[in-house]
Amino acid sequence: MEDLMDRVTKIIPKLDAAVLRLSTHEESAAVFQEPRDEDEDNPDQTEEVRNQQSEYNLEFREVQDAQDQKNTLDSGFNSSNCSTEKETKEKTNIRGQEKDFYNQATSLEAEEKDRENKTKWRTEEKWITTWLTGETDGSDKATNACFVRAPAGALTCEAADTVSCLMASGSEELISRVIRVKVQDRDAFHFPVAVAVPFCVRHRGGHREVAVKIVDEERRVSYITPVTTEEVRGGQKGRFAEVKVYSLGIFAVVSRPKREMYNVPRKGLSLKIPMDPRICLNYLPGSFTAPVMAQTTVQPVDAVLLAAVKSRNDAYESVVSASPLLHLTHPNSQPLRRPLTITLPCPPNSEKKEEERRKESKAHQVGAPSDPLIPSGKVRILGAYVRSNETSNELLIVLGSRDKQWTVLDNIVIRNQKNGLVSFDLIENFDRLLVVRLLSPLQPCHLTALAEELEASACRHSVTVVLQHGRDDPHSVFLAALPSRDLSWELNRLRAGGAVETSSEISLCEGDQLVLRFSGNITSTAFTQSNTSEESHERLTFHCQRRNELLVRLTEVDPFGNYSSPCYKGTALFYRVTRAELEWRRDKAVLRDAKLLANPVCKLPLSLPKKVRVIHRPIAARVKIAEDAEPLSDALLLWLSGELSPEETSLLASSLRLSRSAAQLVKLRSRDSPSEQAFYVLAMWRRALPAVTRHPKASQLAQSLGRIGRPELAREVLLREAELSEARSFRK
Repeated sequence: MEDLMDRVTKIIPKLDAAVLRLSTHEESAAVFQEPRDEDEDNPDQTEEVRNQQSEYNLEFREVQDAQDQKNTLDSGFNSSNCSTEKETKEKTNIRGQEKDFYNQATSLEAEEKDRENKTKWRTEEKWITTWLTGETDGSDKATNACFVRAPAGALTCEAADTVSCLMASGSEELISRVIRVKVQDRDAFHFPVAVAVPFCVRHRGGHREVAVKIVDEERRVSYITPVTTEEVRGGQKGRFAEVKVYSLGIFAVVSRPKREMYNVPRKGLSLKIPMDPRICLNYLPGSFTAPVMAQTTVQPVDAVLLAAVKSRNDAYESVVSASPLLHLTHPNSQPLRRPLTITLPCPPNSEKKEEERRKESKAHQVGAPSDPLIPSGKVRILGAYVRSNETSNELLIVLGSRDKQWTVLDNIVIRNQKNGLVSFDLIENFDRLLVVRLLSPLQPCHLTALAEELEASACRHSVTVVLQHGRDDPHSVFLAALPSRDLSWELNRLRAGGAVETSSEISLCEGDQLVLRFSGNITSTAFTQSNTSEESHERLTFHCQRRNELLVRLTEVDPFGNYSSPCYKGTALFYRVTRAELEWRRDKAVLRDAKLLANPVCKLPLSLPKKVRVIHRPIAARVKIAEDAEPLSDALLLWLSGELSPEETSLLASSLRLSRSAAQLVKLRSRDSPSEQAFYVLAMWRRALPAVTRHPKASQLAQSLGRIGRPELAREVLLREAELSEARSFRK
């Protein structure tokens, strides 16, 4: 309706201008014909009229000045003859005609030029593909693009996922990325413009519809029902929501409850809701004093949702079932004059119904038409048993909401019908209606609380936060908020890439955010580089129909912390922020007050491996390395250590009278290499000897080798040492 009104408002001025130009043209033509007839009778003036018509290209101001000058001259010469006065009047009429024709020609020329520009602009239109940046939805690559039908360079598209938490309100669910469309040259741009936004619906329902939500530059919100197509664009196949708009801003595709608009005439109406044909509205003739427009919306209440609400409060144990939440919108100025009959599904107790079916089947097998086993509430018709009107001890209660306040409607009589349907008559206008079936009476306060919890739980989802460290890069952490209905499948997919940490179940609504903070000896690199401002905290926005993922880069706070642990330790804290606690600020969603953060809703442990620090402990500081010129060089000791076994090394250490502490230090320094242990034993023994050049070091080592049972090594050591001594003496 708003679109039609905008179009009519733009068309009316154009029609008025066209009518005005047409009437002006007719009057000018009529006036122009009269002097032309007179000119035929006066051939003397024809030449002068033609001269005046040749001046059509003069400006309006020059014509008016000439006319004023002519009138002044005419008033100054009153003694002129009648022929001169008549000639002056004819000239004035012709100049007025010139002015009208000049204005008309100018306006027609401007319109023709504008029409040519629009035609040229339309011919230059084509679908422009703009690839978006930022967080992507890994399930569908086509959702990372935006398609606009406009001349190249006329518009710019960019991702605005930072405000996705504010794009869904009420029962809406975001099913696309948030896109901001801007115009480069507003003066040269012509509306309407076609925008195609890709979207992906993960969970479909017959009670929901797809709409494009637009927020303009002045934060005004509008909804447009799009033309949905499934095709290939930009090399990717997907579903697209295409709309034609007359204003630009932020675009997003949302899934919202389907709305049924209908007209209630004076003669009444019987309507079955398309979203659920079991729901019926029967308006009697004369229900309203005049025809009215009404709207209805259905919010299903399934058994899983009711069981979840009952599990949180023992007072709801007697609740058997509940009908869908019916939203009715009638004009406040038109109250109901006659009762409105409403039929809603509210199934009875399934266990009791199954027991009655077993009894019926047993009676059908054993009983006969005159058999006393047949219950009195049944009659035999054509060989089958048909139940008469059911009588049950279950209670039916109707609750109504007006101005967001639920009340129990005690004065309404509810009638049981077949197939779990119930009907009742409504004599007042209510915004929402709910029928509850009970096994035993329940207090009104509990009934109203049940209706409020059912309404709130319909927009609430059970979510599990998942954390996974990168396999190749442990400092890179993957976070995701997964709905419980998709948890098992997503966990199997993630566990293929490494170990996964999961939190306990938490409750989130569409658009809620999880603010990430850290404690312990681990934090994120983004937080350390942004001066610890509130906006620097990592945020994970939840959308039940989109993947909610976040990649965080971790680092340690103190590299020397957790000294008694082989890794750095910390904790990830998640704080819940609702949509009501956020506000628009410079095209971003910002928390109103940081003090609003309550206790964290969940925690996950973090760990980072410590960097391997190679500590070079110089051996030369503890073991004196001998030069080649000194007795028992390093080369000789290295050769000897390679010939000794671990048992022989320990025997040699005791024969050389090496201290026990020195032997233990050798084992700690080189646990994996026996040859290194033997070399360190020999080097420490050599260092402990007196620094005398002629000390018999080689002979003392040979004696020890002979004691441990290796005389051949003793002879080889003496021979090599003798050769080295001869070489040193020859050099001297």
